[in-house]
Amino acid sequence: MAKSYCEFVLKAGKVSVHKHYHDHEYGFPIHDDNLLFARLVLEINQAGLSWETVLKKKDNFFNAFDGFNIDKISRYTDKKKNNLLQDAGIIRNQLKIEATIHNAKVIKAIQKDYGSFKAWLDHQHPKTKKEWVTVFKENFRFTGGEIVNEFLMSTGYLPGAHVVSCPVYKKVVKQKPKWAEKK
Repeated sequence: MAKSYCEFVLKAGKVSVHKHYHDHEYGFPIHDDNLLFARLVLEINQAGLSWETVLKKKDNFFNAFDGFNIDKISRYTDKKKNNLLQDAGIIRNQLKIEATIHNAKVIKAIQKDYGSFKAWLDHQHPKTKKEWVTVFKENFRFTGGEIVNEFLMSTGYLPGAHVVSCPVYKKVVKQKPKWAEKK
């Protein structure tokens, strides 16, 4: 069994759906609110499933959820929610779809108070994993410890996305993730 995601991806090879994500997305800071929201939603949808399942459906998620436009999703109607529940291209879980809509509304309120979701995340940093989970649970739905941890690692707020010996590690550090900031 692989000791890290980096080792897993290396063993899986270049044709793996994990390769592009590992090399170009995982652990890199995200500055756009809609993309941060997209990552949170994808992490939520991974719960109970494999990350490979989510990666294979990633493009479908972007299409079904209007490119993860927070403004649009915050205004989704019951009709749109029902359409999503019928969309075989995504994970058709009512609780996860409802959490997505709810969380978009929460982010809209955060944007009003902080200017952006990213500014809110930056304001929260640094926190321990436990503190982050508490903050997320106070604000969002469907955000347990593993989901919050993966979201924050995958967006550069917590370390651990790549092992130091991974060639991508240096690329991530050059992007100045929050976890690498001097305190």
